[in-house]
Formats: sequence, C-alpha cells, structure tokens
Amino acid sequence: MSYAEEIRKRRTFAIISHPDAGKTTLTEKFLLFGGAIQTAGAVKSNKIKKGATSDFMEIERQRGISVATSVMGFDYNGTRINLLDTPGHKDFAEDTYRTLTAVDSVILVVDCVKGVEEQTERLMEVCRMRNTPVIVFVNKLDREGKSPFDLLDELEEKLQIHVRPLSWPIGMGDTFKGVYNLYDRKLYFFSPNKTRVSDDMVEISDLDDGMLDEKIGKFAGQLREDVELIEGVYEPFRQQDYLDGYLAPVFFGSAVNNFGVKELLDTFTRIAPPPGGRPTDQRVIGPAEKEFSGFVFKIHANLDPRHRDRIAFLRVISGKFERNKFFHHVRLDKNLRFTSPVNFLGQDKNLIEEAYPGDVIGLYDTGNFKIGDTLTEGEDLQFQGIPSFSPEIFKELINTDPMKSKQLEKGIQQLTDEGVAQLFTQQPGNRKVVGTVGDLQFEVIQYRLLQEYGASCRFAPVNLAKACWLTAGDKKKLADFLRVKAHSIAHDKDGNPVFLAESDWVLRMTIQNNPDIQFHFTSEFKTAVTA
Repeated sequence: MSYAEEIRKRRTFAIISHPDAGKTTLTEKFLLFGGAIQTAGAVKSNKIKKGATSDFMEIERQRGISVATSVMGFDYNGTRINLLDTPGHKDFAEDTYRTLTAVDSVILVVDCVKGVEEQTERLMEVCRMRNTPVIVFVNKLDREGKSPFDLLDELEEKLQIHVRPLSWPIGMGDTFKGVYNLYDRKLYFFSPNKTRVSDDMVEISDLDDGMLDEKIGKFAGQLREDVELIEGVYEPFRQQDYLDGYLAPVFFGSAVNNFGVKELLDTFTRIAPPPGGRPTDQRVIGPAEKEFSGFVFKIHANLDPRHRDRIAFLRVISGKFERNKFFHHVRLDKNLRFTSPVNFLGQDKNLIEEAYPGDVIGLYDTGNFKIGDTLTEGEDLQFQGIPSFSPEIFKELINTDPMKSKQLEKGIQQLTDEGVAQLFTQQPGNRKVVGTVGDLQFEVIQYRLLQEYGASCRFAPVNLAKACWLTAGDKKKLADFLRVKAHSIAHDKDGNPVFLAESDWVLRMTIQNNPDIQFHFTSEFKTAVTA
C-alpha cells in the first residue's frame, strides 16, 4: 500500500462528554464492531469483574469513571481507526484538552435525559477554538428524555454550532422503536442488547411507502412529519461544512444496547477527515511530507504496574515512523532510537514495526520526554498548541513515611510528568506544592503514589490562588524581582521561575507594579531569561 493510501485510510478521533453520558460505553461498542474485543466490560457493575477495556486503572474501575486518556487502535471496513477515550470528569479536563491536539475530529456524546451539561460546553469550546469537526451522538434513547427537537435547539444554543440530524429516533423510552437513517434512507429497528443490528434493517427510499406503516404502525405518521420538518428547518448536510467545524451531524441511539452505534461508525468512517497537519514554530507540517515528525501529547507512568514502565504517547504528523531508526529529539538536541514501539488497545500493547500520519504510538521512556516534545527526522522545529495550564487548586505534599522519601520523590516527579498536575518547589526547605485544576486529581495522585510506588503521603491546603510563569527581556530586572518576591517564588520541574499569588488581587497588583516582567498563564512560552 502506498504512503498516500496509508494516510487516507486513517481516522484519528476522540470521544468526549460530560461524565456518565455513556462515552466509555460507546467506545466499547466501537471496539466490538471493529472486532477488537469480544465482550464489552460493564463499567459500573460490581457483579462483573471484567472492567471496560478503556478504563484500565484500578481507581477507574472502583469509581466507574475515566481519569486518564486511553488509546485504542483497530481496523474497521478497511479503515484504520485510532480512538482516544478521554476523561469526562472536569477535574481531568487538562488531559482532555491536550488529547484534542492529537486528534483530527471528535464524537461528542450527549445524554438525552440531561441534555447539554456544563463539561460538554467547556469541551466544545476547545473544539471551536481549533474548528475541530464534531459529530454529536445523542445517547440513552431507551430512556424517557427530552424531545429530539428540543435537544437540537439546546445543542445549537449552548454549543454555538449549527446541527443537522443524520438519523432520527422513532419514539423514546418505553415506546422507542428504532431510528431512521436520513443519510442512507434506511430504517433500523430497536432490539435491546443485540450485538449486531444489520438483520433488523429495512431500506425505505420513500417514506410514503406502505411498508413503513406496516413496520411501525401509528409512529409512521409522526416520522413523516418529523422528517418533513427537518428538511424544511435544518440546512442540508454538506461534508465540507462538517469538516470546517461549521456544522455538526447528529445521530441518535442507545450505546448500552448497541443501537445506532453501527450507523454512527459507518457514517463516521465515510465523512470524517483523514490525518491533518499541525503548526510548528517554523511552518505548518502536513501529513504528505515524507520526513518524519511527531509530538508527545501524553505521558503515562506504570501503564503496566507489574513492569513499572513509562510510556510517552506520540502522534505521528508526517512521514513514516520505523522501529530501530534514529530520530531527532529537538529539545534535547540528540538522536534516539526505539526498539519496542507499541500501539494500544487500552492497557494491552502490541509491538509495531512502523506507523504513519494519524497513528498514536507508545514509546518506552527512561525520562527523555516531556509533554509537548517534538521528534523529527532531523529538522529543528517545535509543534505548537500543547500547553500546561495554570492550576486553580494548590496543596502541599507532606511525606508521612520518611523511610520512603526516595519513592515519594520519584513517584511525584513521574506522575506530574504525565501532566495531570504541576509540581512547584519552594526554597528554603525544598517545599513541594502541587497544583491541579480539580480536587479529584489529588485523590488519584495519593492513591497512585501508594499503590505504584509504595509512598505514603497526605496533602495540606495552602492559601494560593494562581501560579504564573515568569520571563523578562532584562535578566537583571528578573533577578531583582525574584529576590524581592522570594517568599512567593517557586520553580517548576524544568527550573523555570513561577510566581505564586495568594489572591487574584495580589496577582493584579503585582502585574501592574512590574511592567518589565511578563506573567504567563500557560507553559507554552519561550523562556527569554531564566534566573
């Protein structure tokens, strides 16, 4: 297969949603249809010990939520699919934001009972910033929920995007009969818990066909009215409008019952974009370029706790990645080769020989990588748009077992490398302050430190409101500022100076009184001067 064909056959996307909308369940059903797994895990059932493939961390199984992005690759109808299942909980939004830099499109899951929720809006804002193509899957049609037309209005109003239904539900809850595929003009009948739905499909090119009345009875008239209204009110579906991020196709179904999933997956593989390019500090790199390039968007320590491994997740942007070939690590300015690159199905890993644009691969890492690092075939460039954000909650890390100090030091260094939290060190005393965007992250960090490193700790609240990275054009002025504000200065893991503000008012006044100092609210900056 040619290089161009390898690119065309790939689809790399993320599934995003508010917690409990059914995102992980939909992921499982995609894997079923792709033949990647044989049975779906029950994410929340304590009776079924087999957990969801994408929720492989023990704390995820216990809580029934995703707290880390999972990567899954599988083939479906001649298409190579790279699927990233993201955390839905708002406390892990930063992991999701970075994941969205590594995908070319998104499937947004909405609960038909609850409609558009707060986290859904926040995630959609990120998609809108990059004009990421979005498909909406309205889930849980087997329950009594909001009117489909009300849901469409809510999607447009709250997510600020035009919508176009490509499938339409017939009934809802106890009267849910199935969906009519407006894109293919086919009728699918609802069968709870059925693994495949192809046997329950009738092709109806004309809604006036008497077969419609025969199949769904009194619901036929309502379906005809609904479809007529849809065709009159909503603009026609044009693939380019979707690819431009202007219009979101909408599908309806029930992921837990495997209904509407195959139609979604079939249409997605036909209309979703192939791998796209990414901006660098030099130029935009396109997938057709033959020289290899890629960036690290996620790091995960102890993916397999038995082997204490550390994996860097790399999205291939251009060229072909090859096992055992040397590639240039731009930040470190040295060449590395990788003897055991892998692709993923949740926690399971398979050795690969090569990878193409759009693929997400895992590289075993001994500490060379940080989030945002670029690998190339020799060119010095840096991919943009993969920041760490200024934390909102701060707590001091307290060691409760002095005999395990080394394990605690190693553990907190590796876990914060993953990007779920920021680590700031204050002097004197080597005081360690951890900053996050949500409280749940502290619970996860504490749990993983104990389970994976044997290090016992606790977190003590500290009175801080914001952390800002500092730069200045004048080295002396930066040094003077750091000396005067020493009690409020810490350093991040890379040695960059950080100002820790006790309140928003203190931060505003400090910025106002120090015009020669630049205060940065994300880590995506080039340090002009360091202390």
